[in-house]
Amino acid sequence: MLDPSRFRVIPGSQVNLSSQDPDSKEGFDGGKQEGKAALQDLNHRLADFQARLWAESEQRLLVVLQAMDTGGKDGTIRNVFKGVNPQGVEVRSFGRPTELELAHDFLWRVHPHVPGDGNITIFNRSHYEDVLAVRVRELVPEDRWRQRYQHINDFERLLTDEGTTIVKLFLHISPAEQRARLQARLDDPSKRWKFRHGDLEDRKLWGRFQAAYEEALTRTSTEIAPWYLVPANRKWYRNLVVSSILIDTLETMGPKFPEPEASLDGVIVT
Repeated sequence: MLDPSRFRVIPGSQVNLSSQDPDSKEGFDGGKQEGKAALQDLNHRLADFQARLWAESEQRLLVVLQAMDTGGKDGTIRNVFKGVNPQGVEVRSFGRPTELELAHDFLWRVHPHVPGDGNITIFNRSHYEDVLAVRVRELVPEDRWRQRYQHINDFERLLTDEGTTIVKLFLHISPAEQRARLQARLDDPSKRWKFRHGDLEDRKLWGRFQAAYEEALTRTSTEIAPWYLVPANRKWYRNLVVSSILIDTLETMGPKFPEPEASLDGVIVT
């Protein structure tokens, strides 16, 4: 298992994405095939931890996934959580807000979907869009979105105080890799449905999105809810890193199967 601490954004540190290599496979000596084989073992371990978490039903895990377009959020969920019991794992996506959601504070639509006891919830995009896309596209005034960093930190403090462990993952890809993935969507008829012309407009805003991510990662990576910066150009390595971080987190949480009912010795099912 990779050392998760090497990917953790140290609270109080300044994030500079241009200094981080999205093509890295640091800490792993093997190649793609070895990485895929290693992932299978991690899948089994994650499934075991998830079963314990569900059975214990006392703790909660929130996984926040953020990335640029084509960053691999869907692929991460599909590959890392392979084999877990869907009864205890939920995926929530937060796209363009509805009129009803816009009529409330920006966290109103998020709070009802945080995990309950025994559950893992994955946010595929999240409340962070309100300091990312909202900032880049200038949807609200700067003085308003700037206050949201502290609002987010306070919200995550509330969740952790009430028993939720939070892991936040930024999947870091290069502009060249994004170009290749967008072109692959266009070239594959079965994947063209994923492409929208707005992707090209957002791509022109790459620098502004990177600046928004840098500030968000810098200001909201805390001891209780740290960010992890995951090199994501190599999909197989990305999956290994994410799996290692989640397993390390669950090991720390230490969920256990409940003790069975007393006096079961000698019981025979007829």
